[in-house]
Amino acid sequence: MMKLRGLLVGLAAWYSVDAAAHPHSFIDMNTTFVVQEQQLVGLRMVWVMDEMTSADLLYDAQNAKNDSETWKKLAAQVMANVLGQHYFTDIYRDGKPVKYTNLPPEYRLSRQEHKAVLEFVLPLAHPQPLAGKPFSISTYDPTYFVDMSYQASSAIHLPAEMAQQCRFELFTPTPDASLQAYALSLDKNDSPGEDLQLGQQFAQRITLQCH
Repeated sequence: MMKLRGLLVGLAAWYSVDAAAHPHSFIDMNTTFVVQEQQLVGLRMVWVMDEMTSADLLYDAQNAKNDSETWKKLAAQVMANVLGQHYFTDIYRDGKPVKYTNLPPEYRLSRQEHKAVLEFVLPLAHPQPLAGKPFSISTYDPTYFVDMSYQASSAIHLPAEMAQQCRFELFTPTPDASLQAYALSLDKNDSPGEDLQLGQQFAQRITLQCH
């Protein structure tokens, strides 16, 4: 399975050979729910990559303008890897996975000072009525090579048409000491077993409830 480190060509080369401990890279996330006619139709996501993670992309783009063909090609490359991992996102409702399509209606890559910013819309395959069972949403790199997290609940947004009837909670887990020690023991070239789902153990979870 392609890991999130594959987002950028030669990403690992930017880290010291002495680097140890997962995660090695960090993405700050920002998410807005997308609704139409009282139905959830998608998630608008903004991922801000740390400076080290961004280095390759910014180098390749050089001084190209954000709307140039250079940035469009880079955006397509990065988005293709994200799609290959189903947006690195799990959405569940009533214990069942909510499906989404592999054709984002929009996406773009840009620069924010020394950081690369990926923006896209994750479209649900079928609109989901807001009222009913809660949604559970997690975005994470299964290998935990990259930490993908919300810095605060203020990074999650309810549009005006949801504000009166919906509430959300952001849960941040605190894995036990042995799991944290295991993550710290991993070198950048190590990959935890897929059955462990290390990233899932550290993944934040949004619970969305509408009435």
